[in-house]
Amino acid sequence: MPAYTYYCNDCKKEFTVYLTMTEHEKGNPPVCTECGSKNVVAELSSATVITSKKS
Repeated sequence: MPAYTYYCNDCKKEFTVYLTMTEHEKGNPPVCTECGSKNVVAELSSATVITSKKS
């Protein structure tokens, strides 16, 4: 499950949420884990891909 990093504009905290691709594509912003606000913005983050040795 991919991890998405968000920044809360109200409490100025960064937090990570694990969402399925379907949940993320719905566009509903997550709730801040610190203050409960929905005033959050997605941050750019790096992605890691793990593949088998066969690929």
